[in-house]
Amino acid sequence: MKLESVKMRLTEAKDRPSGLLRITTTVGLGTGWLTERIPEFLELYPEINLQLILANEELDLTMRQADCAIRLRQPLQPDLIQRKLFTVHFHVYAAPSYVNKYGKPTTIGELNKHRLVTFGEPVPPHLNDMNWLETAGLTEGAKRSATLQINNILSIKLAVQRGSGIAMLPDYMVDKDDGLV
Repeated sequence: MKLESVKMRLTEAKDRPSGLLRITTTVGLGTGWLTERIPEFLELYPEINLQLILANEELDLTMRQADCAIRLRQPLQPDLIQRKLFTVHFHVYAAPSYVNKYGKPTTIGELNKHRLVTFGEPVPPHLNDMNWLETAGLTEGAKRSATLQINNILSIKLAVQRGSGIAMLPDYMVDKDDGLV
């Protein structure tokens, strides 16, 4: 009887994952894209308990700092199994209040007259596109000054929402109801 009980539990365990799953991702990806998908995941896998570890530093999965990682670039650890989940696109955003006060740039050259919000140094390689506004349309080596530099993608979004300037943001950070244009 005990053998049958153990067999049954093992069989059921294969069908329904359970236990703690520790997922690490960046702060920006975790506060937007990932957290929006968690309710559906928890409905599909009710016996899984999630722990999200939001950190811009890459954790070492081989040292069991997390069970899986969702990153915006290929991992530094070559032996990890990887799957592409989506492609990130960057777009220019501003708050309606900013556009009403300073106008909307219609050419790249007009960026010289605008307040730019960019990612502060050092810029992680996967976020280089966020600072495109600093060099767009300029000769090599030339750079526009950013009015505000922040080293956190969520804070850049919040600053732009409050009218601080224009910024490049990844599509996973911006929803239709965020009030950005």
